[in-house]
Amino acid sequence: MSVFAIVALVAYTLSLGLIIPSLLRKNSAYRRLAILSASAALICHAVALYQRIFDVQAGQNLSLLNIGSLVSLIICTVMTIVAARDRGWFILPIVYTFALINLAFASFMPSEFITHLEASPGLMIHIGLALFSYATLLIAALYALQLAWLDYLLKNKKLGFAADMPPLMSIERKMFHITQIGVILLTLTLCTGLFYMDNLIDNKENLHKAVFSLFAWFIYILLLWGHYHEGWRGRRVVWFSLIGALMLTLSYFGSRVIQHFLAV
Repeated sequence: MSVFAIVALVAYTLSLGLIIPSLLRKNSAYRRLAILSASAALICHAVALYQRIFDVQAGQNLSLLNIGSLVSLIICTVMTIVAARDRGWFILPIVYTFALINLAFASFMPSEFITHLEASPGLMIHIGLALFSYATLLIAALYALQLAWLDYLLKNKKLGFAADMPPLMSIERKMFHITQIGVILLTLTLCTGLFYMDNLIDNKENLHKAVFSLFAWFIYILLLWGHYHEGWRGRRVVWFSLIGALMLTLSYFGSRVIQHFLAV
């Protein structure tokens, strides 16, 4: 197991230990230390993941756990930058726990799925777009969860706990801006998939990914249309965002998870 992975796991745990008390009583000293610890975790996580993916005899090791860890690294990086501007702190415990679990599994249960992206630059672009679209839309889903939580606090008049959170409309606006970016990236992912996956119909795994990705795309398009054209908001948009994220998760990881357990 990589030393960098161990340091990253410890740093993520330390960040969680600093963030949780800072949420209960706003403490800028705790938050500064949490950001510093998280920054160290992200750097070590990136190095450990680089070793896991590229430190092979040939090609790249894009195993299920490595891909999951890479997605969590992207999400953590974005949300740490957001938190450094004193926003989005309520999402961080979920994000860091997600990253910690992914990195732990990737480190303690290593597996291999060797690819050769250098032989197909187009496929590399497609995979890159897929990763960023998935990470972006997962961040939108996290904002949807924050929106639902704040709505619950306000309806139950727990205003003291909600006072440290951003305004409801601000969270909703950010959620839809992020969703729009994610949908653009997902659209590009689907388009590049048509060009660089010649055996789309014959390959069951690729067909599975395409079908669930299209389902997710339609859900997000319907969500954006409903919000901007019909004025949808509240629980309905939260559910649409979460279902879209679930469809994408099934698309990207569903068949690989089934294959992994069958192999075991």
